[in-house]
Amino acid sequence: MGLGWSSPEEREPLLPPPQRPPQRGQLQRPAAEAAATRTAPRGRGQPAAAPSPRLAQVPGRVYGRRWLVLLLFSLLAFAQGLLWNTWGPIQSSARQAFAFSDLDIAVLVFWGPIGFAPCFAFMWLMDKKGLRVTVLLTSFLMVLGAGLRCVPVSDRGTRKWLIHGGQLLNGLAGPTVTSAAPFLSTTWFSPDERATATAVASLIGYLGGAFAFLVGPLLVPGPNGTATLPLESGSSPEHIKDRIETVLYAEFGIVALIFSATLAYFPSRPPFPPSVAAASQRLSYRRSFCRLLSNSRFLMIALAYSIPLGVFAGWSGVLDWVLTPAHVSQVDAGWIGFWSIVGGCIVGVALARFADFIRGMLKLILLLLLSGATLSSIWFTLTCITTVIHLPLTTATLYASCILLGVFLNSSVPIFFELFVETVYPVPEGITCGVVTFLSNMFMGVLLFFLTFYHEEFSWFNWCLPGSCLLSLLLILCFRESYDRLYLDVIVSV
Repeated sequence: MGLGWSSPEEREPLLPPPQRPPQRGQLQRPAAEAAATRTAPRGRGQPAAAPSPRLAQVPGRVYGRRWLVLLLFSLLAFAQGLLWNTWGPIQSSARQAFAFSDLDIAVLVFWGPIGFAPCFAFMWLMDKKGLRVTVLLTSFLMVLGAGLRCVPVSDRGTRKWLIHGGQLLNGLAGPTVTSAAPFLSTTWFSPDERATATAVASLIGYLGGAFAFLVGPLLVPGPNGTATLPLESGSSPEHIKDRIETVLYAEFGIVALIFSATLAYFPSRPPFPPSVAAASQRLSYRRSFCRLLSNSRFLMIALAYSIPLGVFAGWSGVLDWVLTPAHVSQVDAGWIGFWSIVGGCIVGVALARFADFIRGMLKLILLLLLSGATLSSIWFTLTCITTVIHLPLTTATLYASCILLGVFLNSSVPIFFELFVETVYPVPEGITCGVVTFLSNMFMGVLLFFLTFYHEEFSWFNWCLPGSCLLSLLLILCFRESYDRLYLDVIVSV
């Protein structure tokens, strides 16, 4: 990342010959000192150096191929979310077709956060080898995992283990598709497009999970004989199994096609950097972790992101299971999950585009989104828990509360990512977002662990949603924002 993305010989053409130093008054001294501090390490006791004229004259250049790179990465994230959420929307059908137990359904979702255990290795690989090597390894793991789920084995026990192994390999792809979006946007996009590119790359993965909510219940009939599409053979276990296997083969074909496309073309970086921040020096892998762990402001917003998003991800993964006591069908639960994620993706991209035009308002946007998420989660919880207050439990109220909760939380993801990077710059983007996504999946894993062994009563699970949203809102309210990366780009362009 940063200057480490190319050799000195490759970097030299990016910097034009030294220009005449700026005259007095053209660059304020505090800003110059801040730029020098961010771009050049200095020893103890040495005064801050003046800004390098060579760095200050780096021309930003963007390429049309950046949209192709963004598309390929987004499709990869879409496929990873699709494979991860395959079983949650059709858990009732999977029980009958493959003799899955409640533990199997929970563990199939649980492989997602477990896959983040080696995420620090993926951070190191992204920092040292760049995007192409990391994305190719990620897509290969997804192809292998999707293929394992399709192996035609007659023995149910062996088939079950193959499906679990495939889900684990797909979970290992999670660290890249969930944390590399800010790194990609900084590497390929100009400062006035970064938030938008981050939103697209980070939210498309959620859209893949939403597509699973739609495809699963539509193509796979429920065990009670209800199905959205007309069936020729009823809803026998064998017919349900054939439909599930059709979905698995289709997902394998999608992943294999994306892997072939990334293998054919997915460069690590453009020939010229799009901004000064993209070409500036970054901290090393070890120093980055030291900086993150010693930065109380980063830890504050990291918790504000990871707790509610981790709880919501675990809740979404078993949404059909959670809504079963409210007599919500598998198809209705799928539509609720679908529209909550789709709405969050649309609103998230729109807000990110707004943040690109109106800079310095990330904290305000997050306060509004988390306030809406808190109110929506309280509405949903009180609707489901009739022993506390008697709110009307109807399809309309369930749809509205769940969809609004998903819209507010999912749309906050790219805003959080941009605020993380701005706060801890010059820590590399991949390392910063990798740490916070690891924390988010850790909270998700803890929640699913308790859900796996204590799934008879859901009241405690429903109260986790408003509690986590309220805690996040309070943390953001106390957070003092800063925009170090944007500050560098602005003062150099003056």
